[in-house]
Amino acid sequence: MTDICCDGVNKIQSHEEASVSISCPYESQDKNNLKYLCRGKQPSTCLQQAVITSDNTQNRRFRLTDDKMSRFTVNIASLTLEDSGLYLCGVHRNTGLDVFSAIELKVKEWCCVKSKNMSGIVGSAVALQCPYPPQHQKNRKFLCKGDKRNSCTDMMSQSRFTLHNGSSSSYLVPIKDLEAGDAGTYWCGSDIQWSVGNYTKIHLAYKMLTKWFKRVVDQEGRDVAY
Repeated sequence: MTDICCDGVNKIQSHEEASVSISCPYESQDKNNLKYLCRGKQPSTCLQQAVITSDNTQNRRFRLTDDKMSRFTVNIASLTLEDSGLYLCGVHRNTGLDVFSAIELKVKEWCCVKSKNMSGIVGSAVALQCPYPPQHQKNRKFLCKGDKRNSCTDMMSQSRFTLHNGSSSSYLVPIKDLEAGDAGTYWCGSDIQWSVGNYTKIHLAYKMLTKWFKRVVDQEGRDVAY
């Protein structure tokens, strides 16, 4: 079997943690034939390395459905960046070569309204600014802390964190008496579904205030103040 494939490549995009559907067309004469999907660009080994087939329509994050007319579809759930790459849709033929179509999947990193770095002085207040779309003006606003947004800790229940509406397109969360432990990654927004582009990622660092004292001596050369 030749490893030259295919006439063209269908390019699709999605984001990590989302799902994507790969559509694989076929001719009506193949409606009852075995269908499958593999990674890579080698037709000769595609069936042996298939991640899903029409004989086994569910395989972890992969699910195959067939309309029995002109196409089958493979849904990939909970996408990761590693899912990016070339895939081959295959249709097995008992006589002759299997038929293939190629798909290039690009999984993008989950993206924010913006990502920004901030710093504050320990013991002082610092305000986190969180923009939101105009249509979310009445939505519940949130702030949570953690390296990953899907496991971050809600901070609005803590007394040092308060929410103030700054304008019709942003709100402020002042942190009173900043502590060293407040440093870290924060996520804020107005979309509880975490839709792409509807939240902000903030990296907060802290600084220690260095105090300089003036040395004062009396007439006999003794220290009396600093």
